[in-house]
Amino acid sequence: MSRFFREDAPQAAQNQAEDDRLFVRAADRAMQVLGAFHNATGPMTLSDIAKTAGIDRSAAQRLVHTLTKLGYIRRSGDDRGYLPGIRLLDHTLDLLRLDPVVQKATPVLLELRKSLRERVDLSLYDETRLIYALRMQSKRETFFATLVGHSVPTFCTAGGRAALAQLSDDAAREILTRAPLHPFTASTKTDPEAIMAELSIARENRFAVVCDEYALGEVAVGVAITDRNGAPLSAIHLAGSLSEYTPEEFVAKAAPLAIEAASAIMAG
Repeated sequence: MSRFFREDAPQAAQNQAEDDRLFVRAADRAMQVLGAFHNATGPMTLSDIAKTAGIDRSAAQRLVHTLTKLGYIRRSGDDRGYLPGIRLLDHTLDLLRLDPVVQKATPVLLELRKSLRERVDLSLYDETRLIYALRMQSKRETFFATLVGHSVPTFCTAGGRAALAQLSDDAAREILTRAPLHPFTASTKTDPEAIMAELSIARENRFAVVCDEYALGEVAVGVAITDRNGAPLSAIHLAGSLSEYTPEEFVAKAAPLAIEAASAIMAG
């Protein structure tokens, strides 16, 4: 199954926009065009973009032309379609360099990576998903797994469950009702009550553990980073291979380091 996990603006936000006098619909349509690339596997034609963005071809043509002129969309090298433009990376840089959690976490995670020579990630919390902001990979990782901006579901990942565990049961259940609870492996827990039980354990332990649920052969430990009111902002993920560790061995090694790192970031 694809590891892309993207989502468009929540339906509730779209519904609210219908009654918002300050909402600029042209800007919304432009973002829909850029969002059409979220699950693309290669260059997209104008017709592909229009269909995916849910707009007519004429509007898509005008928007694609404008965004191409501005550098946010570009023609593919073989001239068979369109790809995101490099100027989008300027905005990614702005987000990462100005985000206070990323600023505080970067030196802490660099030290953590020296202590545990396994995968170390920082992700930002977005309710039904986490979006990776810092990635420090082990030798086993593929190109795709190293990309900042890759997102993963909260319901079946260690960082995601650690973040959801900071919420009340009612708030966590509400998010689970909006999440696509489909299995990524044969071990993925998709029953909401089973997931809620895992959140209870994570809340008590101060960390979450996921084994074989999102990636086969992987055990991961997640610890949430919260604001001063206890609301989740992000999560630290540490992951190891089940060919090198038993789950118990990895948890004993990684969990104290992750908790210490999260505490240092929140105290910074």
